[in-house]
Amino acid sequence: MDTAQTRSILTVALMAAFADGLKDDRERAAVKQVADALGGEAGIDLPALYRDVLLSRQDLAQVVAPLQAPEARQYAYEMALGVANADGAQNAAETDFLQRLAKALQLPATQASAAAATADAVASAAASDPDPVAPVGAAAGTVLGKASLSQAELDKLILNAAVTNAALEILPESIATMAIIPLQMRLVYRIGRSYGYPMDMSNAKDFAATLGIGLTGQYLEQVGRKLLGGLLGGLAGGLGRSVGHQAASSGLAFATTYALGRVAQRYYEGGRTLDGAALKETFTALLAEARGMAPQYRQQIEQTASTIDTRSLASLIKQV
Repeated sequence: MDTAQTRSILTVALMAAFADGLKDDRERAAVKQVADALGGEAGIDLPALYRDVLLSRQDLAQVVAPLQAPEARQYAYEMALGVANADGAQNAAETDFLQRLAKALQLPATQASAAAATADAVASAAASDPDPVAPVGAAAGTVLGKASLSQAELDKLILNAAVTNAALEILPESIATMAIIPLQMRLVYRIGRSYGYPMDMSNAKDFAATLGIGLTGQYLEQVGRKLLGGLLGGLAGGLGRSVGHQAASSGLAFATTYALGRVAQRYYEGGRTLDGAALKETFTALLAEARGMAPQYRQQIEQTASTIDTRSLASLIKQV
């Protein structure tokens, strides 16, 4: 993939992020931070693109013009779907943008609809109840702060989620990247429930935001590093699986997921008494620790990646 195509896809990603105005200041800051960080690596002035998109200076038809290969156009659309769904269900502005994007990319309606349905299924899988018959909350007789899972089970839950997300990270298919954030939110959801707290996806997202994890920003960083790391370098010639080829961001999904799970465990185990500053400090320390751990699991990550069927990601998420 040449510089013009990379620039095109990253611009579409930013346009998707700002389709709804990105009113959340924390999320806006996260997206700007990603643009600043990736700009130097890309050899593209991403901070300038960020400003142009923010000021609505980009013409969508011109932005996607460099994407001539059908695979590249499909990838750009799927990537935009992932951005729009990263922080929750699409709103009207995001849906309108995606429709205009599909038209600019000249995607067949059936192709665009199928991609949208897959993205919806992946996002919805995170919110499915892992144990609909289990009592939740003090009113149901559960002791808050006392986990229904053993320490060994919690350890396995968190590590498996981290390994699975790292495996998803090294797959070239955009739908694989879409599944990382839902799986992280599912992990927080399950940990909170295991300690007796009523949970829904808004609780998990609020918890991530408190830690400083911008969901849209995180997704953009994962997509950007895949592009810049060469994992999608052969995209114009067809999307192939590259298990064993580490993206430049290798370990990012592992570390974030592992640290997120560990902080969630401490938070709910402690009766949700940790304040925002303490949570951020704990998360930062655990994130550094998890980055050091990731290489130890490289073989397991690559083996897991080789077994993932991207057509069944919703089922994969529900297993967490």
